[in-house]
Amino acid sequence: MRRKPIIGLIYDFDGTLSPGNMQEFGFIQAIGQTPEEFWSKSNGIAIGQDASDILAYMKLMVDEAKKNHIKLTRANFRKYGADIKLYEGVRDWFQNINSYGREHGVIIEHYINSSGLTEIIEGSPIAKEFKHVFAGSFLYNDKGVAEWPGIAVDFTAKTQYLFKIQKGIFSSRDAVKVNESLADESKRIPFTNTIYFGDGETDVPSMKLVTMFGGNAIAVFDPARPNKKSVAQKLLRQGRVNFITPASFTKDSRTFRLVCAIIDKIKADNELRQFSRYK
Repeated sequence: MRRKPIIGLIYDFDGTLSPGNMQEFGFIQAIGQTPEEFWSKSNGIAIGQDASDILAYMKLMVDEAKKNHIKLTRANFRKYGADIKLYEGVRDWFQNINSYGREHGVIIEHYINSSGLTEIIEGSPIAKEFKHVFAGSFLYNDKGVAEWPGIAVDFTAKTQYLFKIQKGIFSSRDAVKVNESLADESKRIPFTNTIYFGDGETDVPSMKLVTMFGGNAIAVFDPARPNKKSVAQKLLRQGRVNFITPASFTKDSRTFRLVCAIIDKIKADNELRQFSRYK
């Protein structure tokens, strides 16, 4: 019996599924700052010490939490995640796409590939929809309080997780299996079966990698922010993405129709490859 193709939908989080940075929906308010104040401090650390933007914001979170007597436990991170705002239609998106996949003979899996925080995403209303979340996370002391960055995911680090998703590796730490050679037909989700969603420059390496190997990349933009549409259009002109679409995920949206069309094409391409193997 021929195996149903698995199609992997891989999402950035901030700016792609949510209109803001996840730290802005609870944590920054808890430390008594505005988003502008927090990110200005974070950028100052990164620029002043020529450091990683991601490690800078993670260190700042730990420092500001201590200063304000806030315990950064997994439970508290999840509380912040519960208040994350999502774009229109996101909550129903996964069920709608999964149903379309079942009706058309393919398996749909959803993944997060984000520079945000796993612990916050795990508290979000859509956490259960993902096969796996690849994102930053903290190391915790014996009292369960975050004290140091454990995983920091910048724009180039994101690309390694695309290879892990290909091969069905769900460990952030693994650096052995991900580098093993594997024929395309043996990969769990080859790039040709991948749809990548991102919103900007930090997604460029992942978008380019997916399109270079025959997959599809989509730049999502917030229609209320003209500069975001300009970024998406630039990515399309430069050949970094195959398509751009407004950040609406309802069943009657352009995004839904576009992804359904890509699913149809992936299924057809898989069937044609089966015919080509006839001997």
